[in-house]
Amino acid sequence: MKLGSTVIKSVINLCKKVLGKTRKSQSKPPSFEQPNILSRDQHPVSRKHISHNALKVLYRLNKGGYDAYLVGGGVRDILLGLAPKDFDIATNATPEQIKALFRNCRLIGRRFRLAHIVFGREIIEVATFRGHHENSEEKNCQKTSKQSEHGMLLRDNIYGTIEEDAERRDFTINALYYSAKDFKVYDFANGVADVYAKQIRLIGDPETRYREDPVRMLRAIRFATKLDMNIHADTKAPIKSLAPLMANIPPARMFEEFLKLFMSGKAGENFQQLRDYNLFQFFFPAVEQQLNHQSHAYLADFIKLAMKNTDHRVNNDQRVTPAFLFAAMLWYPMQEHIQRLNSETQLTPQDAFFAALSEVMSEQQRSIAIPKRFQAVMKDIWILQDKLSRREGKRAFKALEHPKFRAGYDFLLLRAEIESASNQDNQQPTALQELAKWWSDFQHSNADTQQFMVKSIGQNRSGSRRTRKRRKPRTQSSGSEA
Repeated sequence: MKLGSTVIKSVINLCKKVLGKTRKSQSKPPSFEQPNILSRDQHPVSRKHISHNALKVLYRLNKGGYDAYLVGGGVRDILLGLAPKDFDIATNATPEQIKALFRNCRLIGRRFRLAHIVFGREIIEVATFRGHHENSEEKNCQKTSKQSEHGMLLRDNIYGTIEEDAERRDFTINALYYSAKDFKVYDFANGVADVYAKQIRLIGDPETRYREDPVRMLRAIRFATKLDMNIHADTKAPIKSLAPLMANIPPARMFEEFLKLFMSGKAGENFQQLRDYNLFQFFFPAVEQQLNHQSHAYLADFIKLAMKNTDHRVNNDQRVTPAFLFAAMLWYPMQEHIQRLNSETQLTPQDAFFAALSEVMSEQQRSIAIPKRFQAVMKDIWILQDKLSRREGKRAFKALEHPKFRAGYDFLLLRAEIESASNQDNQQPTALQELAKWWSDFQHSNADTQQFMVKSIGQNRSGSRRTRKRRKPRTQSSGSEA
């Protein structure tokens, strides 16, 4: 969402001033002790663009004697002329001191200790300034700091100054701080210049920063697609070689990253970028294996079409569920498992389906912890593919009344569209295309027409069967033969 043409014009004008000041310093390492300070007339960030609740938090922290700043994405998005979705705050108050100021505060996280200030549906996230891991006593203290053998930060509750906090942030465009006290923007890493140059650049040595938190590789891609920016050459150079570090990320965190990458209106672009950087395999290893196999030529098209539909719904403020994308992603691995079980065992179709479901989901859970509520919807979508093909008698009406009929029907349309694309040489519609059209007509017809359509299905089926000759009744033996 854009903020308005007047703001965008002011951004363009200020861009020239700021770029003139910072262009010379871009080639040099940023000085975190001497930030570039933009006064009120040098930037478009204003309190009218900031959530009322976020301002409440800033004012109360300031009144309590603490420094507090709107930080990161909130500042960055306003500079770009966008309306921020989240308003994060950084302060020198510790989590316990924050909690003492706000009754509506809850402390969360072990890896990063954060304060969430709850205002109904809106949550303002407040983080204490992060410090460096230089003190040997702090490094050895398991409660405040802990690293894995690969260099990944498992616990990071060392606090510091605003300068240290800026240096600890991931990208230059996120090391921007706005003060509601003096209305100035504090730019610690030439972030304003990178915002206007549309450039994603890591702060510090890229390899070290990726090892600290491999998810930064995903964040670089997500910011690039979300903000229509380019990833700086130094920032993208080590991604492919360090991609295996993603195997150490917990499945629960991978689910959160899946939502950010695929449920925000940029799923198609993120899918392609993840594959280009060898990162997609850590979300869906079975799918990646099939994508690299020639026998699954239409799998990529199927996934891209599902993502295109999801992006369209997100960008038009329509309801979406991650279960639909999960069902699309795992549809072909699921079919492959069913076919293997049918060839190797004597299971009934129903038993083969549930055995394959158990195998596919248990394998997938090692990569992404899919909550059970979404697993249930995925199962319904897959089961409906069989139910929608059985339309005789009352079955069509029962399928139409199914709570997840719409998701199952949309999935059927998706399958039919892919089959149509692969069947362009043949002028006749396939059975799947005819089935999809039948359901499109059926659900929009009146009751009488629906009854006729169902009867027609029954007549066509019975007409195709061979007619049996009626057997003559046996005559009873006469009593004279006794």
